[in-house]
Amino acid sequence: MRAHILTITLNPTVDFSTATDGIVPELKLRCDDPQIDPGGGGINVARAIRLLGGQAVALIAIGGGTGAQLLQRLAHEGVATVAFQGPGETRQSVSVIDRTDGQQYRFVMPGPTWGEGDIGRALNSIDQATGDDTLVVLSGSQPPGVAKDFPSILADHVGDRGARLIVDTSGPALHHLVEKPHPSLHLLRMDDAEAEELAGRKLPSVTDTAAFCRELIDRGVARSIIVARGADGSVLSTSEGSWHSVGPKVDVISKVGAGDSFVGAYTLGLAEGRDAGECLRLAVAAASNAVMTEATRLCDRETTDRLMQDCTLTRL
Repeated sequence: MRAHILTITLNPTVDFSTATDGIVPELKLRCDDPQIDPGGGGINVARAIRLLGGQAVALIAIGGGTGAQLLQRLAHEGVATVAFQGPGETRQSVSVIDRTDGQQYRFVMPGPTWGEGDIGRALNSIDQATGDDTLVVLSGSQPPGVAKDFPSILADHVGDRGARLIVDTSGPALHHLVEKPHPSLHLLRMDDAEAEELAGRKLPSVTDTAAFCRELIDRGVARSIIVARGADGSVLSTSEGSWHSVGPKVDVISKVGAGDSFVGAYTLGLAEGRDAGECLRLAVAAASNAVMTEATRLCDRETTDRLMQDCTLTRL
């Protein structure tokens, strides 16, 4: 299956979300019936694209009964999938809201450990699903055993096939990715703390962030850089300029999936032929929509389009 938008999830999960009256040690905590959803960065990106009226193919490593349950739930949502055999059992994760104060607790499992053979199967599956101008999205955590240079290896693979890569990662993988140029890396996204760590300095203003993004672009790290600055919105830089967008104030119910909704909306904007600034506004609106929803529910086109009208866009 060749895809126009292909999302990659090496470490998927089945997410359980619930609520209870107070989180305290040792006692049995009686919880609500759980909301069960497919999870993992690339999966949520594909789900967000689907909810926004687009279509993406989610390439997923699966294992065991949990992996089968994951595929079943994605099929029920209408998300197209390409699955390959990963090691062990697909992981599960849990988020619990304490109703006494509204705080959300997120328990994220590491997932099974990968070997060299698993990485080879992943790259072969990606190659088969990727064609000219495919938008390939790598989002979410890397499983144990996958080396930090995987995003860099993936950039070379998709570049050889004429595809464009979008990466939302963190930690050692992010650090390795910015060490050298990657012509096929269309977009790299990070948060403000990660940007400051990479820059080796504070980035107190949006203009400081934009300047750092342009440094990375001038070095050829990626064609576009986005830095999420929390409540201060997001900054996008390309070779053509920099933009800053802030979403409207909304009631925050759950932050789960906000970043993936952002990436999904931005990718869909690219697929629809929108310019960079409009892609950024759409992404900010989708993230704002996601935090308004319960549990691991994401965004929808009607609400995102409405919120987009109230998203600012400033040329820096």
